[in-house]
Amino acid sequence: MKFELPKLPYELDALEPYISHRTLEFHYGKHHQAYVNNLNNLIEGTKFENATLEQIVKEAEGPMFNNAAQVWNHTFYFEGFMPGGVGIPTGRLLDKINAAFGTFDEFKTKFSIAAVSVFGSGWAWLVLNADGKLEIKQTANAACPITEGLKPLLTCDVWEHAYYLDVQNRRSDYVSAYWNIVNWHKIENRLS
Repeated sequence: MKFELPKLPYELDALEPYISHRTLEFHYGKHHQAYVNNLNNLIEGTKFENATLEQIVKEAEGPMFNNAAQVWNHTFYFEGFMPGGVGIPTGRLLDKINAAFGTFDEFKTKFSIAAVSVFGSGWAWLVLNADGKLEIKQTANAACPITEGLKPLLTCDVWEHAYYLDVQNRRSDYVSAYWNIVNWHKIENRLS
């Protein structure tokens, strides 16, 4: 199966001023595209040639895993945004957040700390565990919670290519801006 760069659900300038057109040109158009291209080259002639992306992430190792996981992680990340965002979650998602973290503001603080404190490159995640409870996780490099049997709901990419063109090395500024474009409707739909 040949993988393609998924189309963004918004225009490249739609997330401004929080994520710039220029950052999306590089992050989505170059980095994400490179992971797709690399993965297609790596799976050719292997047992993964006709596998789903999720199968490859769960079963592959080394460069094949790294590129497959980065395609999966980035697609998931970009699909979690919408221009102008959706203030705060509601309904079942908000209930689960309040049960796990006390309040939405406490969740935001804990998630932001997790995102800012990832050492080096990686991701912060809101996941649903096997008991149906929410957790915040950090992963390094291309690691993805689906390999641990967790269900990702939200992620924040904290590789420098996600924010360097906009805020240089000020990761905390990027994480603060991130909350303004989260599509909580999409995140709640991921609960099902």
